[in-house]
Amino acid sequence: MPTAKLSTVTLDARDAHELAGFYLRLLGYSVRAEEPNWVLIGPPPGTEGLSLAFETEPEYAPPVWPTRKPGDQQMMMHLDVEVDDLEGETARAVREGARLAGHQPQGDVRVLFDPSGHPFCLWVGESQ
Repeated sequence: MPTAKLSTVTLDARDAHELAGFYLRLLGYSVRAEEPNWVLIGPPPGTEGLSLAFETEPEYAPPVWPTRKPGDQQMMMHLDVEVDDLEGETARAVREGARLAGHQPQGDVRVLFDPSGHPFCLWVGESQ
């Protein structure tokens, strides 16, 4: 049995603190640690969830989704965020700084871009 456990996903950005602020507001997380070019956020104490880290990358280029032409920086991953109210949370994400993607491949999922251009999805779980 492996003893390894996935604890954090790290996203590059032009400004780690700005992007961390967006996800703090979106997810209700709190700052766990920070340095001048790096921030770690996670669920409030006593709750479960994956932590996110953000690292400033001066040469950061946002991905293109959906891919338009060869050579574009392609999306290599995205975050799925489960919500109770798809329309309400989509509107809130946009108010916090997200941008709705022009292409929406599914009716029950909303694809958005965070302030650094990373795609992420909002979706309502089966139990809702």
